[in-house]
Amino acid sequence: MSQTPGSRGLHTALKTAKGRSTASQRWLQRQINDPYVRAAKAAGWRSRAAFKLLELDERFHLLKPGLRVVDLGAAPGGWTQVSVQHGGERARVVALDLLPMDPVPGATILQGDFEDLAAEQAVLAALDGPADLVLSDMAPNTTGHTATDHLRIIALVELAADFARKVLAPGGAFVAKVFQGGTERELLNALKRDYAQVRHAKPPASRKDSAEAYVVAQGFRGGAARS
Repeated sequence: MSQTPGSRGLHTALKTAKGRSTASQRWLQRQINDPYVRAAKAAGWRSRAAFKLLELDERFHLLKPGLRVVDLGAAPGGWTQVSVQHGGERARVVALDLLPMDPVPGATILQGDFEDLAAEQAVLAALDGPADLVLSDMAPNTTGHTATDHLRIIALVELAADFARKVLAPGGAFVAKVFQGGTERELLNALKRDYAQVRHAKPPASRKDSAEAYVVAQGFRGGAARS
């Protein structure tokens, strides 16, 4: 059953714009009138991004009880919360971020760089085995220059995909944010070698004016993909 929030067309104006830039005013106006922001607060999710994972899961059936899940770039923790909720008591969910993050009951929170070997080893130790699902809602700081931003996020996805290749169990899945324009051919070909299915999706919770989409790779080939 879909957990997508609806909008009743209500509009709330900013009480004051004093001291705020035009861009800040636009961002705040969008936030207070975003049904996903309101629904996230009502449901106890830390961010509206939780709905993106819920919607991707509804389509691709990513989250199952007892899975070992790694959430890269996890702060503030919306995807971690969803992973814990769907994984149940037997699940092992590890959240990793460069920034400190408040605890999420049922998850292990690690602070560090996923590119570091020490972080990789800490993740595997916390999982007590290989991962079943690696999630990445990470995005680089944007410049406003479409081509530059596209190259930056593709580079980040390549690093996340390499991490997933090292920690995933055969049959596992990898989900990562990309920008419109899709996944670069070289990266897409590598994912297709590593996984049985690779698809793109833009969940309804992604804002219509946002360039973001997600690549969903399922059926990790394991040892064969690493050779």
